[in-house]
Amino acid sequence: MTMLLGKKVGMTQVYDEAGRLIPVTVIQAGPCTVTQIKTSESDGYNAVQLGFEDVKTSRRREPEVGHARKAKTDPKRFVREWRLPAKVELPYKLGDSIKVSVFTGIEAVDVVGTSKGKGFAGPMKRHGFKGFPASHGTERKHRAPGSISSHAMNAGMGGGCKKGKRMGGHMGDVRVTSKNHKLVAIDEENNLLVVKGAIPGPAGGYCIVKKAKSLGV
Repeated sequence: MTMLLGKKVGMTQVYDEAGRLIPVTVIQAGPCTVTQIKTSESDGYNAVQLGFEDVKTSRRREPEVGHARKAKTDPKRFVREWRLPAKVELPYKLGDSIKVSVFTGIEAVDVVGTSKGKGFAGPMKRHGFKGFPASHGTERKHRAPGSISSHAMNAGMGGGCKKGKRMGGHMGDVRVTSKNHKLVAIDEENNLLVVKGAIPGPAGGYCIVKKAKSLGV
């Protein structure tokens, strides 16, 4: 299992081996604490749960505090769980701390984050619609979505619009997976990963970093 929880610090730029200037994102990855290990015998499935970034006990409910106390750690602000194959032996135990050194020797990573929320947006900005002609014959309809037609009613299933119809609405603030970011550098002393390119979300946003499934760097 090569994955960590982290936080996007921000973007900067570095020189590569050929002297080219490349944009990079700095991620604070870990240290993460193993807050729970689930097994098929006790929970019905195998999984490992990690927690990142301590939070004051007074800001968490007692069940969360007690859950963290079992791992002999403080409550965590960002907690995620991953399912594991039926037969796998974890090199970690409850309460272990996993640091950024687990990415040593890895060429590329996938990053999962939450994209920036952009509020309400029309169909042209949200879905890339072309819009109506900007010359003769169009009056106050340049950025309209066009005919909704039969998509306006889902017959037999209520009067609502058919699911999947592309219209104006809330844009952004969704889970996004950005794949195959070249791992440029690892700072084990400060628990930092430097990856090529931009990752989803704003500076300070939480993310999941894991070994790339396919190497397309």
